[in-house]
Amino acid sequence: MKIGIIGEGAIGRYVREGLHERGHVIGAILVRAERLQERAAESGKTHYVSSVADLPQNIDHMIDCAGHQALKSYGPGILQRGIDLTTVSIGALADPDVYRSLEHAAAEGNSRLYLASGAIGALDCLRAARVGKLLSVTYIGRKPPKGWKGSPAEARLDLDQLESSAVHFEGTARIAATEYPKNANVAAAVALAGLGFDETTVQLIADPDIDQNIHEVQATGDFGRFSFEIRGQSLPDNPRSSALAAMSVVSKLEDATQSICF
Repeated sequence: MKIGIIGEGAIGRYVREGLHERGHVIGAILVRAERLQERAAESGKTHYVSSVADLPQNIDHMIDCAGHQALKSYGPGILQRGIDLTTVSIGALADPDVYRSLEHAAAEGNSRLYLASGAIGALDCLRAARVGKLLSVTYIGRKPPKGWKGSPAEARLDLDQLESSAVHFEGTARIAATEYPKNANVAAAVALAGLGFDETTVQLIADPDIDQNIHEVQATGDFGRFSFEIRGQSLPDNPRSSALAAMSVVSKLEDATQSICF
């Protein structure tokens, strides 16, 4: 497949390398206009563009690795062009206007928006459980203090001097995804798989005694109850980015090329 990527951050670089190793061609990289000239001078054979209109006609699939604003800005145009799009910026869908815009664009372009599972598992279990009746879903996100740098946690806790674990957010998944756009995509994924943004409870914790990102999902319903925990490594060059989130993007695209898949 010929793939286009939005963004060149830690996840974008991992995805680019992973897809290249699997034989996919990177046909274009979409960057902000102010970066285009600089990137074009360094690009070699890589085709850089700054707008959806400038994407090559033969792009099979786009991947958003650049965050909420990129999905809001470029997602509708990509889907309207009939190009399928995979995103890790699931928290952007907490904004009802963004959700509707992407949904309408996909219908207009006869395309699909794929949500990469990101840093969490058990979403298939939640999706199955909601066929019956889900009574409660809680997501608990625990990271080392440095993993919360650049988020509202800095105004609520002294992250540099923290000596024991501390909660810096409790509320709905919609508020978490809105206030923590770089940290709470997992909360949004759990919400979309289960009870929705307004009925999913979220707790975010800074813990100086851990060196991994710990994600836990608890749910009860007609199916019974479950508790799922995963301890994930961050990408080496960005403590806010989950390695598994980057891997999930590559995996989601691989699914699109298989005759038999989960």
